[in-house]
Amino acid sequence: MTAFALDDPLDRGSGLPRPGNVLRAASDSIPPSSLVLLAIFSVQLGAGLAKELFAVLPPSAVVFLRIAGGALVMGAFIRPRLKGLAWRDWAVGIGFGVTLAVMNLSFYEALSRLPMGIAVAIEFLGPLGVAVAASRRRIDLLWVGLAGAGVVLLAPWGESASVSWAGIGFAMVAGACWAGYILLSAAAGQRFPGTSGLSFAMIVSAVVIAPVGVTTGGADLLQPELLLIGLGVGLLSSVIPYSLELQALRRMPKHAFGILMSLEPAVAALIGVLLLAEILNVQQWAAIVCIVAASLGSIKKAKK
Repeated sequence: MTAFALDDPLDRGSGLPRPGNVLRAASDSIPPSSLVLLAIFSVQLGAGLAKELFAVLPPSAVVFLRIAGGALVMGAFIRPRLKGLAWRDWAVGIGFGVTLAVMNLSFYEALSRLPMGIAVAIEFLGPLGVAVAASRRRIDLLWVGLAGAGVVLLAPWGESASVSWAGIGFAMVAGACWAGYILLSAAAGQRFPGTSGLSFAMIVSAVVIAPVGVTTGGADLLQPELLLIGLGVGLLSSVIPYSLELQALRRMPKHAFGILMSLEPAVAALIGVLLLAEILNVQQWAAIVCIVAASLGSIKKAKK
């Protein structure tokens, strides 16, 4: 079931198919591996589009546009049910939303200081850490070491270094939040029906990030063209990929899904080159390969 799937196949009153069912029917004709790749490219295109906005808006304001746009769209299709929630449900939902806000803010701050491929590669250490912690195999030390080598290769050693330590720090915070996001997403899935947990978290996230985003963005946030671009970033970065991933997970093994998702840092680097002209050197590409290989290795071992 996609993020937009609804119980009633028809739009009552019009006799027309609901949008969610049309999207689901269309995605059913696409191989699940292709859906995952489309989701990855959608996320990275959204990140590239967001980075273009940094010329006119600070990262915190762009994050607000992204999260608010995604929350509006998801909230329109999936309204979280608040009645009858226990305090633990509220705690998980609010924690999920706060983590989502900090993750996105940290990532965009990293993105403003680093090439896309490098920022995503470092952020990817978060889910890699979750996978390694869950498997508890000795060989996982090899993957940790390989990922660590990738970070060492990316670190700005020497006076002529072009990579920002602050950017690396923000990317690591984003990675830690991504690990928390994975755990809280599973907890929310147990406490909220369907995908309403994510919808609840995105609304919370929009509320949390609004004071910072509105303060830094100011009157520029009211420009129609920027609002439209922000909505596009929200769709590309959150709504579209999440719906594609949900549909893919219904039709493919989780380990296969994880292997494909491990390609995300490489896709980010490629989008950075094509869209933003961010040319990486050989050492930086080698670092990204190390992190992708570490992720692939940890997933393959977890499968066995």
